[in-house]
Formats: sequence, structure tokens, C-alpha cells
Amino acid sequence: MNYKFLILWIILIYSCSEPVVVNTDWGHYLGDAHKSQYADVNQINKANVKNLSIAWSFSSKDVDTTNRSQIQCNPLVIDGVIYATSPKLKLMAINAATGKGIWEFDPFDGQYDLYGMGVNRGLAYHKDKEGARILFTASDQLYAVDPKNVTVIKEFGNEGKVDLHEGLGERSAELYVSSNTPGIIYKNMIIMGTRVSESTGAAPGHIRAFDVHTGEMRWIFHTIPRPGEDGYNTWPDDAYLKSGGANVWAGFSIDEERGIVYGPTGSAAYDFYGGDRKGDNLYANCILALDANTGNRLWHYQTIHHDMWDKDLPVAPNLVAIEKDGNEIDALVQVTKNGFLYVLDRVTGEPLYPIEEVDVIQSDLLGEHSSSTQPWPSVYPVFSRQQFTEDDLADRNDEAASFAKYIYETTNHKNLYEPPSEEGTIIFPGLDGGGEWGGAAYDPVERDLIINSNEVLWLCKMDKNEPIAKGEGLYKSFCQTCHGQEFQGNQLFGNVPSLNNLKERLDLTDVTRIVKNGRGAMPSVSWITDGQITAIYDYINGDEDPSKKIINDAWPYPYRMRGYMKLYAADGFPIIKPPWGQLTSIDLDNAKINWQVPLGNYDELESQGLYNTGTENYGGPVVTAGGLIFIASTSDEKIRAFDKSDGKVLWEYKLPAAGYATPAIYAIDGRQYVVVACGGGKLGTKSGDAYVAFALP
Repeated sequence: MNYKFLILWIILIYSCSEPVVVNTDWGHYLGDAHKSQYADVNQINKANVKNLSIAWSFSSKDVDTTNRSQIQCNPLVIDGVIYATSPKLKLMAINAATGKGIWEFDPFDGQYDLYGMGVNRGLAYHKDKEGARILFTASDQLYAVDPKNVTVIKEFGNEGKVDLHEGLGERSAELYVSSNTPGIIYKNMIIMGTRVSESTGAAPGHIRAFDVHTGEMRWIFHTIPRPGEDGYNTWPDDAYLKSGGANVWAGFSIDEERGIVYGPTGSAAYDFYGGDRKGDNLYANCILALDANTGNRLWHYQTIHHDMWDKDLPVAPNLVAIEKDGNEIDALVQVTKNGFLYVLDRVTGEPLYPIEEVDVIQSDLLGEHSSSTQPWPSVYPVFSRQQFTEDDLADRNDEAASFAKYIYETTNHKNLYEPPSEEGTIIFPGLDGGGEWGGAAYDPVERDLIINSNEVLWLCKMDKNEPIAKGEGLYKSFCQTCHGQEFQGNQLFGNVPSLNNLKERLDLTDVTRIVKNGRGAMPSVSWITDGQITAIYDYINGDEDPSKKIINDAWPYPYRMRGYMKLYAADGFPIIKPPWGQLTSIDLDNAKINWQVPLGNYDELESQGLYNTGTENYGGPVVTAGGLIFIASTSDEKIRAFDKSDGKVLWEYKLPAAGYATPAIYAIDGRQYVVVACGGGKLGTKSGDAYVAFALP
């Protein structure tokens, strides 16, 4: 045989075909334990991405017809099977090559409307000699499900589930505790964070590890320190008995070789007033490095002292390699809502470049104890605007310009750390970033970080807790933040329903059940009494005597934030000039921006000649070895592929509903796929219940 001819023939065949790919899983939430959001597969590349088309679409058939359901799940893909969740938090298995449903598991046994709440952003998978198991959360329970026989593993916890209140203390038993983001597997443990209330009545956000086989708690780290623990002196003495928050709601990353787990914590509750929590409040707003075997603290870095702006760390840090001064450093990059990158040595926690403590404006609210300084990173560029100036005022039409000028002239907006105030303080970038929970993608070859971000003004206005009718006071304390001062709801914030004409739709029994149990995106507020719910119900329906004024003892602070308010003009768009959403590539070795482009568009504004606006966005990017960035996330309901080298859009497709989720990329039998959850239900967009996968013809 002429082997030389055979070799040349093989080279010729492969040079004329698409790159050969081997089977590639997406085995972790956001790709891997380092949260890289990277796929080492290149069949789909810059030359052929224009030919992408739908390979399959799968519908769970449980969309909310009132457009208040979502899917934020970044699915797992393991051995040819997709594991994902539906809008009603059903766990589903789907054939990853055909999109045909294999099985589903309903944690609520058909009673989601009674007991279901929250969203699910992903799953965890563990396999050893005892078999495989999927660990996922629904409402306040952590489930272990056997994917082979589609039942809970009864040896895990209490008949297959662990209550997420476990280990948080007696006072937390009736408080809201859930988990939107999956825990992370290390050896035979799952390390869990939680979502807790951001208001009064918040549970502590302690980090726990549970045995994946038995559900037994293996260790706990107290994010609100107890007597004798480091950080205790950064709170009032009794804080550990009554304070809440400081929780890891955004997930973890792990350096498996070193056995270090990294957790980004959120702010302490109450989010916008800290008169009862004097001090820096460790370990809120911290990058925490813990020994993954024991939960012992190795180091921490606090990104905000005594947070009053709800500036939680929104995503687990990316574990990366960076070259500095000729040396390669194992580092981490923490994306923030403020548009900063905190870049630290992942072993020691030392910043790669100086992070300076800068003087900030002090609060004038009664009893508040704001920090005199805040940490401000140097060298690494910011990826969002941080200052609201007169040059930013919208000028697309007279109405927008007039309202923007009014806001500029009547609010506080001197700098990034302007304290909340009675006059009203601008939060910019907004409470949803800057960066958000979709995460950043890291290309380990070029050492670039890809980040999507928001730039929208929010208004934080504080009201004094003065004598007021009981129901009105309770409504303003617990409901107004989301449902609005006039019961109008908030379709742009999260498709929060209006409460006008409530009596015609829901009786007091229905409302009591919803408040106590939660429903959909609304958390449970189980500790409110039946009498308080009745008072709120009467106030909403106009049946309360407004002259009977009392001090609202259920609200323990002298101030309350009036409500989450994004600032839009009458035309429904932000009151600042675009871009309102961006995609940014940052060279980590050289600490510079490679490129920055608007992300998303509005057909309505383009018809008026306003292009390249970007849109608000939720969910993150994925980068591939084919030189591409895939991202959905935008309110124009599209998924796009960008050229990683320059940020040009190479392909886009209109989804059946907006993809507010991070895609997953995988390969089966030599074919590469991109799949994204199309759940919609935010920013005023319709809800959906589909997973859509794309591939080359």
C-alpha cells in the first residue's frame, strides 16, 4: 500500500471539510468549576457561523400565559443528554441531538401554583461508584434525583431532599430562604449558597456543605460572624442574633487542585439602610476563599464596606491565568455591578495592582453609619459608565430631554458612592449592573474576558417611617418596592403584576396563601401575620380608614426605600443617552479594553434613526475555540454570534421568547450545538417555555 498517498488523501479530505469535533459535554453550571463559560470546540467558526440554523426546539408546555414566568437555566449536557429546568421548576432530560424529551421530574407534584417560587439558573451533577445524581433546588428544598429511574434518592436528607433552612439557626426557620443558583460539587460534597430577603426579617447567608449521598451538613461558614470568630468586631455585638444577608446567591467557583472554593457574598440586610449594623459588616460584599474540605476561611477581600446600595457581588469569580512582569499568576477576576474588576491572586488574595481606599460622601440619614472610604481598583479599566453627568441626558425627543433634566436637577448624583437620601439618589450603573448574574466568559488562549453589562439609571429615594394607617404602612414596607406606590406593578423591572382591582381577581384567602408561600418570582413572606395581610389587602382595595395613623412597628428602621425605580422617559426608554447595554472584551494580561460594542437594539428606535443603543440584558456570554462569542440576553429577543477579535456581529436569530439565560455549547457525534433557554418574562417581554438548539446544516 502507498502509505504516503493515503496520508496525503486523508489530509486533503479533512482540509476540505468542517473541523472534526469529539463529543464535548457542558458538565458544570457556566461550563466548568472555574466558571470559564468557554467551549473548546471549533466546528462552528467565523467562516461558517452565518449558516447556523435551528437543529431542534423543545417545549416544556408550562409557560405562564400572563407572561410572568421565566427560564434562566444554563443547562447541563452530559453523555448526550441535556438536563434543564422548566418555568415551573420541573427537572427535565432531553435528547441533546434530537431535542426529544426523555423524562421530567416535578418537585411540586402538580401543585406549583400553591408551593412554587423563584427561578432556577442551573444544576449540579455528581457520579461515582454509587451512581449518578442530579442536585437542584426548587423553592426552599435541595433535591437529589436519580436520572436513571427519575425518582428522588431517599437516602439523601429527608426522603430525597434537604431543607435549605438547615443550619441557619432557630430564628430562620420561618424566614425566606431559597436558592436560584446551583451549588458546586467538590469531592463528595455540594457547597451551597442561598437567596434570602433583602429587607427586614432576613435570614443569615451562611455557606454550607452537604454530603451528596446522605444530605448531612459537613461544614458551615458563618458569613455573619459569631463571638470569637474573625470579623465579629465589624458588626454590633448582637448582630449574629438578628442580622441577615451576606449570602452567596450568585454561585461558587473552585480551584479543585488546591481545594479552594470562592464565594462572592451579597450585601447585609436591610439593603438600603444600615443604622442597626454599624461597622464594615464582614463578610458581606466579600470575595471569600474557603478551604473546600473544611469551610475554614483562607482569605477574604471586601469590595464595599457597609453596603447601602444593594451592590451584591453578582457572579462567581472567573479563575484565570494572567501574565504580569514576565510571571504567570493564577488569579481570579471578580465582576461587579459597579463596572469594576477586582483582580486578585487566587492563592493569597493579594491584588495584582493597587486597590486604593478613596474618601466618599457620608450619609445624612438619622442613625446611619456609612464608611468613610471605599476600595477603588486601579489599572484595570471599568467596563460601564459610573458617573451621571449633564452630557448623559437623553436628547432623542423633547419629553425625554425634559424629564432627564428634571431628574438631573432634583437628585443626588455626585459620584458612585452617593448615599441613599430623602431627596433621592441616582444609582448608576443600576441595581442590576454593570455586571450581573449571567457571568463573564474567559478565553484561556488569548486571556480575554468577555462581559455584558447594563447602563440604566435607578432612583433610590428614602422615606421616613412616620405615623401612617396600618395597612398603608405595611404595604409601603413590604410590597411597594416591587408593586409600586400606586399598585401599578413593574413590567420593565420583572413583569411584576399590578394590584389594581385586586379584589376582583383574588380573595383574601388567595392573597394570604400567596404571601405566606410565595409564587413564581415572588418570595414567601411567611412571618407576616394574618392580621397584617388583612390590613394590606384592605388598603390596596380602598377599604382602610386613612385617618387612623400609627407608627408601623413591623418596620424596625427609621427609613424605608420607596421602591425599585428604573428611570424611563414617557416613550419607555431610559433617560440617558445610549448605550444601555454593552459587550466588552478586556485583555487581562495588558489590563486594557480590546473593544466595546452595543449589545442589542430596538426596532422602534432604529425606525426613528437611533441606532446602536444596546438593550438591558440578563444572562451571559459563552466564548469558543472557533473565535466566536454567543450571547442572547437582550430584550429584542435575539441570540447573536460576535467575532471575538473585533466585536462584529456575524450572525443573529430571533428567538421564540427572549433568552435571559447563558447558553451551553456541546458536541455529539461530530456535530457542535449551541442551546439556550427562551423563557422571556422580564423587561416587558412575553414569557416562553422553550429550549432552542442551533447547529450547522
